[in-house]
Amino acid sequence: MKLNGSEIFCEVLVEQGVDTIFGYPGGAVLNLYDALYKYQDRIRHIIMAHEQGAAHAADGYARATGRTGVVLVTSGPGATNLVTGVATAYMDSTPMVAITGNVPTSLMGQDSFQEVYITGITMPITKHNFVVDRVEDLADTLREAFRIAQTGRKGPVLVDIPKDVTSALAEFLPAAPARNEYHTEIDIDSLDKVAAIINGAQRPVIYYGGGIGASGAGEELAALMHKAGMPGAYTVMAAGVVSSEDPYSLGLVGMHGCRTSNLALDHADVILAAGTRFSDRVASVPDEFGRRARIIQIDIDPSEVNKNVMVDFSLVGDVKDVLQALLPRIQHTEHKEWMETIARWKEEDYRPEDSDTVLKPHQVIRKLCEMAGEDAIFVTDVGQHQMWAAQYVRHLKSRHFISSGGLGTMGFGYGAAIGTQIACPQARVIHITGDGSFHMNLNEACTAVSYQLPIITIILDNRVLGMVRQWQTSFYGQRYSCTTLDRRTDYAKVAEGFGARGFQCENMAEFENALSEALKCTGPVWIACSIDRDEKVLPMIPGGCTCDSIIME
Repeated sequence: MKLNGSEIFCEVLVEQGVDTIFGYPGGAVLNLYDALYKYQDRIRHIIMAHEQGAAHAADGYARATGRTGVVLVTSGPGATNLVTGVATAYMDSTPMVAITGNVPTSLMGQDSFQEVYITGITMPITKHNFVVDRVEDLADTLREAFRIAQTGRKGPVLVDIPKDVTSALAEFLPAAPARNEYHTEIDIDSLDKVAAIINGAQRPVIYYGGGIGASGAGEELAALMHKAGMPGAYTVMAAGVVSSEDPYSLGLVGMHGCRTSNLALDHADVILAAGTRFSDRVASVPDEFGRRARIIQIDIDPSEVNKNVMVDFSLVGDVKDVLQALLPRIQHTEHKEWMETIARWKEEDYRPEDSDTVLKPHQVIRKLCEMAGEDAIFVTDVGQHQMWAAQYVRHLKSRHFISSGGLGTMGFGYGAAIGTQIACPQARVIHITGDGSFHMNLNEACTAVSYQLPIITIILDNRVLGMVRQWQTSFYGQRYSCTTLDRRTDYAKVAEGFGARGFQCENMAEFENALSEALKCTGPVWIACSIDRDEKVLPMIPGGCTCDSIIME
């Protein structure tokens, strides 16, 4: 059957199982939006306040579900506004297909109105990108974009469609949804050698990251931890893939991880790194990382092997497949002496002081977890609040802690929370942010109100750029250059202006009352919590240092 490019676009979305997209219309994509009007019974379009928010929403949708998030925007500034969101997805290996419109092919390369070379701009931050200059290629290009986004190491793919392609006619032939064609080929000899190393260890540790969640390998990981008597330390991206209440869970690792996790990696004789890339926030001194250990790396991306830290053995493949093949070869072991050492370290971990008179971040987050329930999904922005959330949220389930890890994108949270709530309409979505991050994209409140999304936003308000100020306190002689904001935003009034509800809290009693009210609301709520500007995220390992230099007070 003959269809125009816009109809082909919609047909392929439906074919690929897409029922929700996020975006913002404009001249170059008017034909696509006209087709979406006709397909509105099959494809729900969420209009955001800004294209960056749309990208973050598609990202949050993908992280919450494992499905490919889709974002659609116009050419020029609409496309460039996507860049931060696409880079965020790329750094955290989130499957996304970004569709941008462009000027007609006859005007390309002429500096036409709202023309920009978006594929050149995004080449370093996408798995692949395409320009479709013939309508006959549109369907297969879109199908290939969905396949690439989900195959192997997941990530964003951009498809740029000139306006004349969206109106041209072509024959359309339906096809089956794109399949993940990746197959893990495991070398049995290497697998046996790795199993022998683990079985012979006295002080083994698993260090695991976002690849565990991406592959759905949480059950296999937990089974290995228990069978091998091998405690596990997780990165921010892996929070919840194994319950933090599991006796073999060491806790968060890295710059702001707990002392026990960092000491365990430092004293281990075998480290199994699964689905993690040895980022500088964990391996800040690569030559010193795991200095007493034989290191084994499992990763789907061969380019990650020996990239940051040199390892002794590697197994390239989907971590779920590798762990399933490894488990039968592992002997049941307890490592009682090693676990007793870890238990002693846990007793000496950093514990912040409670207060009855002022709001303390750890108390706010613990009360939040208690009242929101075990099924709540937490979405954060980036900064001190993010690290406090990573440290003190009760991480119980995979895909229930969503945060920008690799790029560290302030302003990520509200858009991502919207995408998460759209993806999981029955879930309680909690957005934890700081006043610095929140001011960047609080405009998306209009989206949350328009769609009556019951997102609860907790603003840890210290009127400074807290994480940067913490560094200035410790390493720059308390010279607070441009980090003291002292903004006078009345969050309750601003929320009301958007059509949301807002609360201001100064102590735990007020916070508990505000949260109790928020949990009854059917639309968005903001709760601003005043905290001291000198509250610090501790423990902390300074950049370029090892756990020997950990700051505890």
